[in-house]
Amino acid sequence: MKLADFVLTQALVPQLSTTDRDEVITALVDAIIDAGGVDKALRQELIDAILDRENKGSTGFGKGVAVPHVKHTKIEKMVATIGVSATGVDFNALDKQPVYSVVLLMSPEDQPEGHLQAMENIFRNLQNDTFRKFLRQATTAKDIEELITEADNHQLAG
Repeated sequence: MKLADFVLTQALVPQLSTTDRDEVITALVDAIIDAGGVDKALRQELIDAILDRENKGSTGFGKGVAVPHVKHTKIEKMVATIGVSATGVDFNALDKQPVYSVVLLMSPEDQPEGHLQAMENIFRNLQNDTFRKFLRQATTAKDIEELITEADNHQLAG
């Protein structure tokens, strides 16, 4: 599985305009809705589910990244987006540092294997110092798209 298999490039947010965790999650859900990734009628339900998951344990795992995610019965197809913050967001990360790169993943509840594969792919790339560095420096959707392509083609040393 490649990042391009589930990251909706039309929903990338290279310049998040808020530093509030809940607002960042809302902005990323809205970006996926605006790109046609999920039905607008599910907006609040998805936001609530993701925030509920986040409140049970932060998905900010350190090194400036967070991966908020949810499995939901009304999601038909796995979809993700990526947001980048120049100033950092308090995600209550494990290392207590701000988060600059956020990967939001939403998956159908009845496809746990796909969700797990996507999470493994996301984490593998986010563990790569080069990937994290270039993602944090991305200022356009094109920058992020190119990084996804390089990661999927294993062109990043790290």
